[in-house]
Amino acid sequence: MADLEYSVTDGVATILLNRPQAKNAFTLDMIEEWAAALHSARRDPAVRVVVLTGAGDAFCSGIDLSVLQAVGEEPLALKRMLTEGVHDVARAVDALDKPLIAAVNGAAVGAGMDMALMCDIRVMKSTARMSEGYIKVGLVPGDGGCYYLPRLVGMSRALELLWTGDFVDAAECERIGLVSKVLDPEEFESGYRSLARRLADLPPINVAMIKRAAQQSVHSDLRTALDLISSHLAVVHGTADSREARLALQERRAPSFTGN
Repeated sequence: MADLEYSVTDGVATILLNRPQAKNAFTLDMIEEWAAALHSARRDPAVRVVVLTGAGDAFCSGIDLSVLQAVGEEPLALKRMLTEGVHDVARAVDALDKPLIAAVNGAAVGAGMDMALMCDIRVMKSTARMSEGYIKVGLVPGDGGCYYLPRLVGMSRALELLWTGDFVDAAECERIGLVSKVLDPEEFESGYRSLARRLADLPPINVAMIKRAAQQSVHSDLRTALDLISSHLAVVHGTADSREARLALQERRAPSFTGN
């Protein structure tokens, strides 16, 4: 079995981290396949939504320590491993205009937590936990934790989690806004699959423009954001899917979107 599996079913692409014996710790080969899967999903018009999850009882325990041992202690070699390897996933995520759901089925630790944070939506099993535990092994967050976490929970709470490396259970993750939904184990897979299916049924052009507008608004002033969204709305209004949405509403039926 492959350490990372990519599949597409009914418009939903699934990236499965498949090293349960290692708590889905990732290798550099997995990183290459991971980024390639995201790029494939971005280019494939049949893919409307992407789900990231783990096999077994863990989501992802971060980078496999054997990778760090192989790189050694030479600073530039370690930096290059991150910037030319591990960070390929973050850049691929940033280029993805489609919804990306992290289905956090178990522990997400260190870079594994960071990989969940960079997704658009996080759905978490009630028995799962998260930790930015880099500091406990004498490191600093190397995969975007210092970027994503303050944007999700605010600076004070983010620094507390980054400095202590404490585990946060699912209920607390939901309370502080780290995840949008917590599901019991027996309903976890059907729950996140139902959400993915619901998003996949939406007009993809609208979904992509909403995603980009929301992301860019974090870095822009009000006037710029309003100018951007007025352009987006004008473009979307003329699409076939936009016309189909209005017609379906008038005819009291479910719309059927083609991505045009």
